[in-house]
Amino acid sequence: MVYLFLGTGFEEVEAIATIDVLRRAEVELTTVSVMQERSVEGAHGVRIEADKMFDEVDFSKSEMLILPGGMPGTLNLGAHEGLLSLLREQNKKGGWIAAICAAPSVLGKMHLLRNHQAVCYPGFEDQLYEAFVSKDRVMVSGNIVTSRGPGCTIEFALQLATVLKGEEVAKAVAEGMLVK
Repeated sequence: MVYLFLGTGFEEVEAIATIDVLRRAEVELTTVSVMQERSVEGAHGVRIEADKMFDEVDFSKSEMLILPGGMPGTLNLGAHEGLLSLLREQNKKGGWIAAICAAPSVLGKMHLLRNHQAVCYPGFEDQLYEAFVSKDRVMVSGNIVTSRGPGCTIEFALQLATVLKGEEVAKAVAEGMLVK
């Protein structure tokens, strides 16, 4: 199971396009609110009804954890102790973690990017502690996938589809969406 976490102020493009691409790839994905209610408002006023509340989910079989960026969405994700604990466990077992835009800073502050190559939204590089920071649009390093921001979301999501379902499935999704 794949989980995408929503905190108030999430970047809508990063969350919604990632959900869309992965569901087109037939990835079993559940959206999870880290707030006090299922309905979570994005940075630009778009509301999403999360599939589950954080405390309702058994994460023991998580294949990938996804953090969209946005402000203050990233700060809300980084302030959720349950999510931080889950990210530590996921990393310890070598499970996939993905973050885009400002959200790689959550991983950086946790020192989960130590000795990994990583990318983020410009201006957050100093929060990717102990990472080898690149300017690539999407970066896969070990069990962690990072990306730079909203304009990179389709590439990011297709990379996640590749990791989870294979290159053929990701290519078929890209072709169906007219991505070159």
